[in-house]
Amino acid sequence: MKALFYTKEFPPYVYGGAGVVVEYLATELEKLMEIDIKCFGDQNSSSGNMTVKGFPYDNPIFEHSDNKLKAVFNSLSTCLHMNAEVLDADIVHCHTWYAHFAGIVAKLCYGVPLVITTHSLEPLRPWKREQLGLGYDASSWIEKTAIEMADALIAVSEETKIDVLNNFNVDENKVKVIYNGINLQEYVVTDETSTLEKFGIDKTKPFVLFVGRITRQKGIIHLVNAIKYIEPDTQVVLCAGAPDTPEIAKEMEDSVNKVKKNRKNVIWIDEMLDKKSVIQLYSHADVFCCPSIYEPFGIINVEAMACNTAVVASAVGGIKEVVVDGETGILVDVEQQSEAPFEPINPDKFARDLADGVNKLINNKNLRDSMGQKGRARVEEYFDWVAIANQTKDLYKSLI
Repeated sequence: MKALFYTKEFPPYVYGGAGVVVEYLATELEKLMEIDIKCFGDQNSSSGNMTVKGFPYDNPIFEHSDNKLKAVFNSLSTCLHMNAEVLDADIVHCHTWYAHFAGIVAKLCYGVPLVITTHSLEPLRPWKREQLGLGYDASSWIEKTAIEMADALIAVSEETKIDVLNNFNVDENKVKVIYNGINLQEYVVTDETSTLEKFGIDKTKPFVLFVGRITRQKGIIHLVNAIKYIEPDTQVVLCAGAPDTPEIAKEMEDSVNKVKKNRKNVIWIDEMLDKKSVIQLYSHADVFCCPSIYEPFGIINVEAMACNTAVVASAVGGIKEVVVDGETGILVDVEQQSEAPFEPINPDKFARDLADGVNKLINNKNLRDSMGQKGRARVEEYFDWVAIANQTKDLYKSLI
């Protein structure tokens, strides 16, 4: 059996959770079958059972296009290039709407079964219109078309399965819940502190950590607004880069600068760090905070838990299936609007509640340690890539 992945992200160009999932799933599947990766970029490698080929994303023909439409135009162009050669695979597996058009073309033109992993869903991310303009209508159409014609859909959580069934015309029997996972040997506590020293994090003081992109979805602005309620001696480390738009980048900068006027222990690392550096931050953080307003799975919580770190997270989406409230962390009710864009009805209350969760853990070392140990145990039991790859393989076999 041979599988073909279509994906925007693949190392060394990974900036989000979907890219992390693709990398690790492919690595584990390689032990079970041949796998080809077609991605956006300049990659070109072949080793063992895996072949990786990148395709140019920035097509010069779109140089003078509307800036908000370039992502859609470039994605469609790249997806066509991915299918120029005769397809040699038994199954096609697509990740994120950027690559879905390649799957549509492959199924229609080559007759190969199509699998879609629903890492996130466009109808539940209306803030993407800020980034894509009317291109959001195009990305939504691409996603809807791919999902509704797929032979099988992988939902990354039970709640995501419900979201798929509520927003698309699909047969429930085609939707299989397979969680995301983690490399248990890589994500472990480390004593290394070079990253802390590099960014001026005081090792003698507690700190709460955020890791993620600067986007509405990740709720980072709500955490920044919560800082004024977090106890003064607690350092706040925001490992946040890759803003969706210049506007949200500016909003983030203004919000952080405002907080820093009255507080000196806020450290903003405005870049996407490599894994080893992030693992250091997870390992030494007293609390990890995930304030997302939409999260189909939330792999960052799994990463933090694997490093024995207690979590404070919003009670949305798949996070509720990852973090066990009161056992591996504290879940905070968002009290969201019932319709898009699903922002908190009372943003200040949400910020206060996040801070209350952080303060509770900062002030109770025994509880922190207990949650950290239970979090690691939960990751080992439920989120191991070996089992997840075998579930994926079985799904492929059922379609061939």
